[in-house]
Amino acid sequence: MIRLHHARGSRSMRVKWLLEELGTAYEIEPVNFAEMSKPDYLKIHPFARIPALQDGDLTLFESGAIVEYILENYGGEALMPQSGQERALCRQWMHYAEATLMPPLSDIAQHSFILPQEERIDAVVPNARARVAKQLGVLDGILADRNYICGSEFSAADIMLGYALGLSKSFGAVGDDTPNVSAYMERLEIRQAYQKARA
Repeated sequence: MIRLHHARGSRSMRVKWLLEELGTAYEIEPVNFAEMSKPDYLKIHPFARIPALQDGDLTLFESGAIVEYILENYGGEALMPQSGQERALCRQWMHYAEATLMPPLSDIAQHSFILPQEERIDAVVPNARARVAKQLGVLDGILADRNYICGSEFSAADIMLGYALGLSKSFGAVGDDTPNVSAYMERLEIRQAYQKARA
């Protein structure tokens, strides 16, 4: 059975949400952030991060890679478009969520509450907030005429992006200036699998 090393509020939410969407059986192995550098966990994730997934003899890290593995091996076809171009665009949005939107969000988190006070750089946070606001403005336009990021159907890209936008929302970056992003998040948040993954 799949074992997911999970910490509440972390990127492992993506994996848990996907598993719930697919109805795939899994076990949760809770991870304490303070214990990620201990030898036992470093054997699972050598970079002391979350998430990590174990499936038989396979151990994986990186939420995007784990999501793609589950899609390919646990009946996730319904969450990936089948045509070549649409599938490529879905993957584009999956990678955008982590490679482009997450870095400034990580900067906000690191320099607001994760790093010790003496290591924080005050100027990083307003710069990162401006980068997030710019991206959310673009996303708001894209979501003006579609229910989900790839069109009318929910897909794995919404799981990848939804986590990042949930973080944006918790930082106060989603609101009146981004009505389409707000409506999109509401559509994601009412999904039963999302609610189970958050519980």
